[in-house]
Amino acid sequence: MSINMKKLTGTTAAVLLCALYLGDFAIAADAPVKAAIGEQSKAEESGKNSQKRIDQMDDAVVGIVANYRQALTETSSLKDYNDQLGVQTASQDEEIAALNGQLAEIDKTAREVTPLMSNMLATLDSFVKLDTPFLPDERAKRIAGLKEMMGRADISVSEKYRRIVEGYQIEMEYGRTLEAYSGKVDDKTVDFIRAGRVALLYQTLDGKETGFWDADSKGWKVDNSYEHEAKAGLKIAKKQSAPDFLVVPVHAPMEAK
Repeated sequence: MSINMKKLTGTTAAVLLCALYLGDFAIAADAPVKAAIGEQSKAEESGKNSQKRIDQMDDAVVGIVANYRQALTETSSLKDYNDQLGVQTASQDEEIAALNGQLAEIDKTAREVTPLMSNMLATLDSFVKLDTPFLPDERAKRIAGLKEMMGRADISVSEKYRRIVEGYQIEMEYGRTLEAYSGKVDDKTVDFIRAGRVALLYQTLDGKETGFWDADSKGWKVDNSYEHEAKAGLKIAKKQSAPDFLVVPVHAPMEAK
């Protein structure tokens, strides 16, 4: 907008000049204010960024501290666990040492027991051969099985010993039982009646011949006077009759030399 200064009065001109001057001054003064405001904004923005970084660093420190404390807790727990394992390991070492000692004793015992078992088996074999000849096949088979067992490596020493002792127990049991079974005497099929180890009688199936084992002559002796006793004994042994007293031939005792 153009102003014709010639048409303005002196006062008006002065006022106009003053306004123009103030406008220019306002314009000149506005630049530093804007600059200051800009700097302030930058400072505030920088402060916000710095605070944000501080907050982030603070969060990171809090996380590090938490992790450190957790690590300390885990370290303490692992130390206690390792200490406990140490105690268990020491106990296991002692147990292993004890077991090794026991194994050594077992090996020594096995070396000592094996000859003993062999002697026990030989004694049992001789006893059966010299004993009254009842159940000869069954008893001979048992002894043969025990002899075969002694040479087997897959059977433990304790099991071998148990079976030999069992063989002795079976032979002992024969001494206090009454038993009937079938067999042959001089190619004749007969019924045997065993009264413990006291007597061994036989009777033919038709009942016409009765006899007994004579320990003196080591052979069978016919004696029909025991016919009734043999029949009664067979019925008792077969549980066909109630237990009762029997009269049987008994080997006379010999004077010890």
